[in-house]
Amino acid sequence: MSDSVPALRVDISPTENDCEITAAHAVVTAITGALHERDQCLIALSGGRTPRAVYRHLGNLLVARSVELGQVYLIFVDERMVPPDDPASNYGMVRRELISRVGAPPLHVYRIRGEVNPDIAAQEYERELERILPLFDGRCDMMLLGVGEDGHTASLFPGTNVLRERQRTVRAVFVPHLNSWRVTLTLPVINRSRAVLFLAAGDQKATVVGNVLASTHSSENIPATMVRPYSGTIRWILDAKAASRIPPERSSRGMNSEDERDTK
Repeated sequence: MSDSVPALRVDISPTENDCEITAAHAVVTAITGALHERDQCLIALSGGRTPRAVYRHLGNLLVARSVELGQVYLIFVDERMVPPDDPASNYGMVRRELISRVGAPPLHVYRIRGEVNPDIAAQEYERELERILPLFDGRCDMMLLGVGEDGHTASLFPGTNVLRERQRTVRAVFVPHLNSWRVTLTLPVINRSRAVLFLAAGDQKATVVGNVLASTHSSENIPATMVRPYSGTIRWILDAKAASRIPPERSSRGMNSEDERDTK
């Protein structure tokens, strides 16, 4: 794993809602930029509470701006082993909050089948990505990630052997403290992304966000530190609570949410 430091930007919004709106604008910018430059776009989506609201805002923006989605492709960062109509399904949440509202072409949405055996689901998804990723030079235009209080991102948890995966793009992983299986993208495909967007909000994320942004080296103890795109960028979009413990040298805001929206 390379310890080279990718280009980093940290944006701090005053409230969680502002954070979510800023993130939605960032995704729209990635989509329209990729469509302009390469006539197609590949976005990897995560589940979680903060992304749920981001997808709602994103849907509103895509509809309001009449963004043409015919060449936009969606894949998923990870999935719980539940059927798509289960409340815990990442795909199910994204379908409700975004896909069903914006008219994304169904054939351009690649979900992980959480209702089958995890090893089978991982093998199937890897085969699908082997078909889609070469169309994009093997790189997602944007990878949306969250970070757990234990430092995990995607379903890359501390102490799991998937952190050492260097070849495969998708793996099934058992998470002992949750007593459950997940299917996740691996670090090789995450770190090939053109851009990684980390989202975090709330007091409960302050310690881990501070630890990740203070890290100068990747560590399996904090898997989020292992996300280091080889030739891409990392952007953190935080609310003030989640940003309360980041090192002073990382606290420059770049553009705040109002500035960014004014540029659109």
